[in-house]
Amino acid sequence: MIKRLAVLAFFVLAAGSAQAKTLHVVASFTILGDLVRQIGGEHVVVTTLVGPEGDAHVYEPTPNDVRTMAAADLVVINGLHMEGWIERLIKASSTKAPVVVASKGIKTRAMVEDRKTVTDPHGWQDVANGITYGANIADGLVAADPEDGDYFRARTESYLAALADLDRWVRAQIALIPAEKRRVITSHDAFGYFGRAYGVTFLAPQGISTEAEAKPAELGKLIRQVRQTHVKAIFLENMSDPRLVEELARESGAVVGGTLYVDALSAENGPAASYIQMFQHNVPMLVEAMLKN
Repeated sequence: MIKRLAVLAFFVLAAGSAQAKTLHVVASFTILGDLVRQIGGEHVVVTTLVGPEGDAHVYEPTPNDVRTMAAADLVVINGLHMEGWIERLIKASSTKAPVVVASKGIKTRAMVEDRKTVTDPHGWQDVANGITYGANIADGLVAADPEDGDYFRARTESYLAALADLDRWVRAQIALIPAEKRRVITSHDAFGYFGRAYGVTFLAPQGISTEAEAKPAELGKLIRQVRQTHVKAIFLENMSDPRLVEELARESGAVVGGTLYVDALSAENGPAASYIQMFQHNVPMLVEAMLKN
């Protein structure tokens, strides 16, 4: 009798596994890919087009990306003109997959680049926006696989609670720094949302895109500003050319404080392999450096 029950249980489990749906999700870059994995769990297989340490601003899609996109059940992008190449890739692939714009609904910020007002695409640098990203991704997963909706909703609730805890932790860490010391130099202007949310001023010799090059006059102005304000906190970003920041450090007397992760996560064995780990890596480095200002 026990043996027959065990056999029956095996077939019941096997049948349940056979019916379980797995969504093939394509995410444009690693931060979005991690959010999809955290919420989708065992019901998603995620392919990230721009890999660890990659630069989504200047990425060039490959023929394999066209095939990957064509086979997708769901596509997740940042939007806000972050991935200038994504619409061409979607069109070339003829994919029928729904597209989730993760940044939908966030309060965007504008900035001036080359005398033009543009929208800053780096919304995830404010953890409150990251919560919105997660909710949008969850809605996309539920719509694509309603049978597993309860599973996605449960994981979303848990993950967004963890992000709320992360947001409170970031605020507590920044509160340790006197307001007049909250100034940082980075290699491109990608921390605008972080600065707005947490009260930090970020100075950068480049515009929002790593494609933008700093003009000599702008670099000279920043050097003078660093000297006058005695900013010591100057950082590289993991997907940027270090030469600009190194030149700025030499000319201004500031010290390069380390590498921040902003547009891309690290490899799995690196210090910022997830969205949460990215903040856990960046924030202590920022705090330590700003206290020296």
